[in-house]
Amino acid sequence: MNNETKTNNRVFLSGTVYAEPKFSHELYGEGFYEFVLEVPRLSEQKDYIPVTISERLSCGVRLTEGEKISFYGQFRSFNKLVGDKSKLMLTVFVRDFATESDSMNPNVAELTGYICKPPMYRTTPFNREICDLLLAVNRAYDKSDYIPCIAWGRNARFVREIAVGQKISVSGRIQSREYNKKLESGECEVRTAYELSVNKIFIEESN
Repeated sequence: MNNETKTNNRVFLSGTVYAEPKFSHELYGEGFYEFVLEVPRLSEQKDYIPVTISERLSCGVRLTEGEKISFYGQFRSFNKLVGDKSKLMLTVFVRDFATESDSMNPNVAELTGYICKPPMYRTTPFNREICDLLLAVNRAYDKSDYIPCIAWGRNARFVREIAVGQKISVSGRIQSREYNKKLESGECEVRTAYELSVNKIFIEESN
């Protein structure tokens, strides 16, 4: 892993285990488990964030429902076949546990990557400006994570004209958001989206 992939995707989360770990998959003889972490916002709302952890790292760590934990990791994506379609899934991959501190922001994410599709700028019925971005973040072994990001207000205006391929750095928090998806049958299904809610954006200089 080069120096860039060590620093271009950094996450700190502190919260409560909402759903206990369940086996996900095995890779090179090592098992990986998934669970849901409940993370408080500054408001009274909470985010419910999917987390992936290796069995080796979790050995001896209590991950029972209601347990408080803090850790450093990376915001990652992977494709999962759902029916006959490939769906982009998001998870926070745990790299190391941390000592809990009440003074620390419980939800911090910092990413550096490349705009990989044209930004989608829009306004809400209440005239709030929003811009959706998809950021390709390099990972070791020639892999990339594709992370949805959402910018608000002046940040939305700032990024709406950014060209595909531009390298940027963003920081903010990982959020979960429910929305209604209209199916081909005409029925609506409640789904959950995960994304980085951006509070700072920097344009990186081209090499």
